[in-house]
Amino acid sequence: MQPLAERMRPKSLDDYVGQQHLVGPGAVLRRMIDSGRISSFILWGPPGTGKTTLAQIVANRLELPFSTLSAVTAGVKDVRDVIERSRMNPLFRTKGSPILFIDEIHRFNKAQQDSLLGAVERGDITLIGATTENPSFEVIRPLLSRMQVYVLNSLEKDDLLKLLDRAVKTDVLLRERHIELRETTAMMRFSGGDARKLLNILELVVESCGDGDAIITDKLVTECLQQNPLAYDKDGEMHYDIISAFIKSIRGSDPDAALYWLARMVQAGEDPAFIARRLIISASEDVGLANPNALLLANAAFDAVMKIGWPEGRIPLAEATVYLATSPKSNSAYMGINAALENVGQTGNLPVPLHLRNAPTQLMQELGYGTEYKYAHDYQDHYVKQQYLPDALAGTTFWTAQNNQQELKIKERMDALKSRPE
Repeated sequence: MQPLAERMRPKSLDDYVGQQHLVGPGAVLRRMIDSGRISSFILWGPPGTGKTTLAQIVANRLELPFSTLSAVTAGVKDVRDVIERSRMNPLFRTKGSPILFIDEIHRFNKAQQDSLLGAVERGDITLIGATTENPSFEVIRPLLSRMQVYVLNSLEKDDLLKLLDRAVKTDVLLRERHIELRETTAMMRFSGGDARKLLNILELVVESCGDGDAIITDKLVTECLQQNPLAYDKDGEMHYDIISAFIKSIRGSDPDAALYWLARMVQAGEDPAFIARRLIISASEDVGLANPNALLLANAAFDAVMKIGWPEGRIPLAEATVYLATSPKSNSAYMGINAALENVGQTGNLPVPLHLRNAPTQLMQELGYGTEYKYAHDYQDHYVKQQYLPDALAGTTFWTAQNNQQELKIKERMDALKSRPE
């Protein structure tokens, strides 16, 4: 018998839960599917958010041939074989291009991705890729330029509760049992917005009750998962939980815990690039201006790991981990850009002040573009008082120095410049 998560896989958009920004009424994928014409795209999101299911629903709805490859096991020859079979399919010219779904497309190397370019360009296939990694890092630019990227979000609590209720009432096995979802908080917490993980947990807990009634409580769920820590994580999906613990240990200045979680990822064979990118993000988000060298070291660790790979790559990763964990912390840059983004979202496209505009044409010069601009290098200390924000935001502050030696030094310098007589 198939696992519960597979038995509950939706067959139509009406049964699909979540991602309403993509498949809800009037949403982009819904319009594409309803029109009967789809272009190649990538589904980017965490595990268990419905990427594979959505690809299958698209193929079923449009009645197109559907082939699947896993980037973990497939090579260039496998890709070419599928493309050739797709071109020879009698439905190719009558119904549309067959769909090739590639799971974990971020694991394809450059040569494998290059082998897809011609087929996508000619329309021999409609390529749908699924990835848990940022496509801009993992997918080559020529292929990315030929595909749209759609972002899937972790499922909300209401979505997960709907899945639980549906499973208990409609699954061929569970509906024969007396199952009471008395408490669901623990299942929500352990699943982390992952539908597959949630259904695996439900199946595990129900099985632990034997043939009797299954009265599901938070205590029962916790006990079952402590006894079977890998039972609901068969595909290594705890990698998101572990990377979260890793980053939070660095943020909390605990080098021992950070090294432990790093070791867990190394032992599990985690992609070293995935770890190295998170270190770069942590260096900017959590250490920031309190120790600007952290970003340099994290970036150097990334370059080193790309050059030497496993197992020696663990050493520069460990060096960067300890350095970040023991560095002073500041999230002022992170908070500053978030504040600026929130403001932009509220105020829209405010006009650039005339004196800051470029004037490449005679007409722009006549209109006063750039005429009152003061070139900072012509002034003492390369600084001159001048308005750089739009008029409506003049005087607004987005970046605030935090209480650490480096940023207090920066603030002292900026205050001195700003207070200097004109």
